[in-house]
Amino acid sequence: MPERLVDFHCHLDLYPDFENIVRECDQLGIYTLAVTTTPRAWQRNHELASRTKYVRAALGIHPQLVDKLGDVIDLWERLLPETRYVGEVGLDASPSHYRSFEQQQKIFRRVLESCALADDKILSIHSVRAATPVLDMVERHLPRERSKVVLHWFSGSKAEARRAVAMGCWFSVNAAMMQNERMAGIVKSVVPLDRILTETDGPFTQGGGGPARPSDVLDAVQAVAGAFGITTRQASQQIVGNMKLLMAATI
Repeated sequence: MPERLVDFHCHLDLYPDFENIVRECDQLGIYTLAVTTTPRAWQRNHELASRTKYVRAALGIHPQLVDKLGDVIDLWERLLPETRYVGEVGLDASPSHYRSFEQQQKIFRRVLESCALADDKILSIHSVRAATPVLDMVERHLPRERSKVVLHWFSGSKAEARRAVAMGCWFSVNAAMMQNERMAGIVKSVVPLDRILTETDGPFTQGGGGPARPSDVLDAVQAVAGAFGITTRQASQQIVGNMKLLMAATI
């Protein structure tokens, strides 16, 4: 069993036992990024995470919800100085959310421009059927030296993955992603091992007979180990090292 695990994208506040799962992450020593879907959820996430060693809260506006949240980007911008971590943000061009794509782009641009002005942010970015538009906007509005981008559950093409690597992006992968033969192949052939983090995206994925919890991120670690031909312990050590490098990499 690895000494440490990293769950760099988990919706802790969507579990019925929110406070307990935060404590569980801290007790087990799981480095966890608690992403949020609306800035209205920030205060409680920040309050709980600030009491821990291993949990950090991220400030988000989920692209799938922008047409339902109302005008919360102003609130998001006011809260940004309170955190280094941003997520979940991004674009979603899937059929059920494409109708709000123009609005998503306006919000995402403000997020990127705010992070560029603020400096030293780490973003967890959603890019469903929108890898190229996401990369275009990151390239245009968020200079590489100003903040760092982690592509959450990347599902783009091999060419888009190569472009993201060249742009300095990181990738957080989960067990479900690695069970997809095409995506596992892209991770193995295109993404450098030193740019990989692990995630669960719980509770939206399954693990241990129910919604995945941060401890289930071990499944993703094992999948990364298998893809790169290393032991689970080596993969775990590498991923923890990657996370520490990411956090030190911003100015």
